[in-house]
Amino acid sequence: MDIKHRTHFLHLRNFTYFSFFSELRHSDHVATTIVETLVISTIFMISVAANAGAAALVTWERRLLASKTILTLNLFVADLLFVSMIPLIVAVRWTVSWTLGYAACHTVLYVVCMSGCVTITTLASISVERVQAILQLQTVPTLNPRMVTATLTFIWAFSALTCIPLSLFFTVMEVDFTEKERVHICTLKWPDTTGEIVWNVAFTALCFLLPGLTIVASYSKILQIAKSCKRRLQHRDSNSPVGDSIEYQVSRQDIRLFRTLLVLVLSFLIMWSPIFIITFFILARNFLGHLQVSSTTFFWVVTFTLANSALNPILYSVCQFKNSWRRLCCGSVVTPLRKGPQASPRAQGVHP
Repeated sequence: MDIKHRTHFLHLRNFTYFSFFSELRHSDHVATTIVETLVISTIFMISVAANAGAAALVTWERRLLASKTILTLNLFVADLLFVSMIPLIVAVRWTVSWTLGYAACHTVLYVVCMSGCVTITTLASISVERVQAILQLQTVPTLNPRMVTATLTFIWAFSALTCIPLSLFFTVMEVDFTEKERVHICTLKWPDTTGEIVWNVAFTALCFLLPGLTIVASYSKILQIAKSCKRRLQHRDSNSPVGDSIEYQVSRQDIRLFRTLLVLVLSFLIMWSPIFIITFFILARNFLGHLQVSSTTFFWVVTFTLANSALNPILYSVCQFKNSWRRLCCGSVVTPLRKGPQASPRAQGVHP
């Protein structure tokens, strides 16, 4: 078997298999791996602390249990599941050869992709739940156990099923590294290239583009309702008849929540796009012989994506709980003085 020393693709039976987390060429393996370990371990610790803190903050601030609260907590669970694979990644960076067994090989990227799908699908579900609550004229957040249970079941089942091919087709293979050495790698071995292409396109559309478009559409609907409320209030001020239309109400909290969701989706799109791009590059290697992607490049792309699990709870907490952060940092919240009588929030068509 003819294997070039500088390649990161292992040629077996005229087909190339990517080594993923197993770095098969390092002139300074120890120094590089130390840097990798420090960076990804820092992300792991920040993510665990940030998600646990955000979950506690959500539970404390929203003592009235509501559907959106349960869905929000599901975000933090998905992020914690996401980073739970970091110890396995660190281990294989040090051992080079895959020594973690077949079960871990079937699990690592399956869990990574599934938790990412859970995150973006949960964001979309929160946006849809808020739109439905507004259209149903709910002025107070409520808990619908049946709806929440069905939603969570769908989110996890959908994510688990769409990622099943990663669990099925990842396997451990023994390959020739040098003339005198053989190593094990955890690699993706599809039965045929067509199936791999179809799955990559379908997964990107269903777990990446569709939830993002759902959130954008929901936010657009909220803005449309908010503008309609504003026009209706202007008509009332001018004593103009407005007809018998249904009076939907959009609270400031809902507007802030949707803006937070858009920030999280933007963060998700930016930090997950590289892993989708490199996945297509790995797929294209069998058609473009000159295309080379190193295991180190793949590691840093995954590390960048993992950082999203640390950033999400921080962004959510900052956007949703500004006053809590001020109390934490300053010890108190400064309330601005009101000049003259002001209309109540309900008179303004907005609930607090």
